[in-house]
Amino acid sequence: MRKTIVGLTVALPAAIVAGIGLWPAAAQDTTFSDAQKKAVEQIVRDYLRKNPEILIEMSAELEKRQSVAEAAARSKAIAENASLLFRSPGSYVAGNPKGDVTIVEFFDYNCQFCKRALDDLLKVLDTDKNVRVVFKELPIFGEASEDAAKVALASIKQGKYFELHNALLRKRGQATKASALRVAGDLGLDVDKLKADMNAPDVLAEIDETKALAERIGLQGTPLYLVGDQIIPGAPHNLYDLLVEKVTEVRKNGCQVAC
Repeated sequence: MRKTIVGLTVALPAAIVAGIGLWPAAAQDTTFSDAQKKAVEQIVRDYLRKNPEILIEMSAELEKRQSVAEAAARSKAIAENASLLFRSPGSYVAGNPKGDVTIVEFFDYNCQFCKRALDDLLKVLDTDKNVRVVFKELPIFGEASEDAAKVALASIKQGKYFELHNALLRKRGQATKASALRVAGDLGLDVDKLKADMNAPDVLAEIDETKALAERIGLQGTPLYLVGDQIIPGAPHNLYDLLVEKVTEVRKNGCQVAC
């Protein structure tokens, strides 16, 4: 509350504050007498009673500034971690490996929004043959999700990741170790090899790396899409259109973070 009052005091018309001779003091010295403090507090109180809408205006301005600051911090984090985000050797890449625009998806097999978004992402891959998609396994829904992610990553060694990935996102019910292995078996994968490979150091390292990346870029839920240096959080109903729009932007303006 104190920060808000200070901000509001500065925002008051100069004439009002200057009326009691405090404007020079406020600008040059933060030490006030008790009488001066009470006078300023009363001015603020009276001003807000007469103009309560200023709180809404300042709240909106604060939110705007926070959003700008968060976006800047996220862009900085993306730039600093571009290599791991866009070119990590442990992440599966779909589409055109040499595509001119990269989409990175953070997801969890037990995320309902991730399931809903699958067809939109696949549609982008079908309609744009110069896009590459990097899949980032981010199991945020507990042990079951982590086990499913391990099985999926282990399937890379058998060349079946993309098929298993799509099947797990389309499957109803909770994704677990047992259900992921069952789906993998139905797709013709060697289940015994999957069981051995799902706890291999490279698989565990990929999951740990993705969790660290998510924290660095301030990810707050799945799914999240990076299209070059552009961000799409969640799975909006017009996801396909947004992905195409961002791909077009990056293709036109270039990527600012070495993606």
